[in-house]
Amino acid sequence: MPTDLFRRRFVQGFACLGVGAALPCCLNHTAFAADAGKKLALKGVADGVYAFGGVNDLMTQANQGAICNLGLVIGNEAAAAIDSGGSMIEARAFISAIKETTDRPVRYLINTHMHPDHIFGNAAFRDIGAKIIGHRNLPRALAARGDFYLQSYRSQIGDALMKDIEIVLPEQTVDDRLELDLGGRTLELRAWKAAHTDNDLTAYDAATKTFFTGDLAFLGHLPTLDGSLLGWMRQLDELAAVDAAVAVPGHGPVPSAWPEALDAERRYFDVLAGDLRKAIADGVPLDKAVETAAQTERGNWALFDDYNGRNATAAYAELEWE
Repeated sequence: MPTDLFRRRFVQGFACLGVGAALPCCLNHTAFAADAGKKLALKGVADGVYAFGGVNDLMTQANQGAICNLGLVIGNEAAAAIDSGGSMIEARAFISAIKETTDRPVRYLINTHMHPDHIFGNAAFRDIGAKIIGHRNLPRALAARGDFYLQSYRSQIGDALMKDIEIVLPEQTVDDRLELDLGGRTLELRAWKAAHTDNDLTAYDAATKTFFTGDLAFLGHLPTLDGSLLGWMRQLDELAAVDAAVAVPGHGPVPSAWPEALDAERRYFDVLAGDLRKAIADGVPLDKAVETAAQTERGNWALFDDYNGRNATAAYAELEWE
């Protein structure tokens, strides 16, 4: 994608929703608030597999940035964490919950993509010796946006929640696929082409057929677009073909049925793309097309009015160049 087009889409997206709204949320999950004395509770998903469900909210001081789902896979020798959360407060609580669950060391932290709700706790895992792994494009993406994330979120949620947060880049990256040996258990990582972002990484536990999708799967909450609508749509069949018994989406119920978890997302993308293609063919300008695109989907999603404008703005710019 041309650099100017990428910058235009990025700025337009934040203008539509505000800084905080650029981050996705999830529905009906256990809230976490360290200042209220609550612990981060891990839910058993399968044998040796656990997850924490984030709250349906923007990142705030009240929720400690805990708005995405986190994962844990435990082998005979070591454990791997999937995403570090939206603050050091949440990350440290996650680490405490892991220690209460297993005596195996956390050998790996897997970043599913670049958004702050998934990576703001990276430094806490670095400090306990975990190797951070991400998509081949993640270092570049964090280098480009890291300072902006730190500045914009500090002004949005304040110094208390931003305390100790650093942009920590992965030590190891995945070009295509990578297998991690946890001791009697293999975790399979896969790098995807541009979709939700241009640095989406999934993790698959072969022993239990549990699929950690990152933000390639949203349930209940409208998907958010920060990569490529067409790329996401093209890869839905590949995602659905993953032989998973259950999925832990980036945002949505933990666990979720697979591949049914993609059904509503697929429908929304089809409607959004169809409406925008017609608008472009009819000569409807972007500002007018955004107002009407995918409006038939409003009743099917939470926070539709907050996120659909951003998606339509980014998708229009992409579809113009089909």
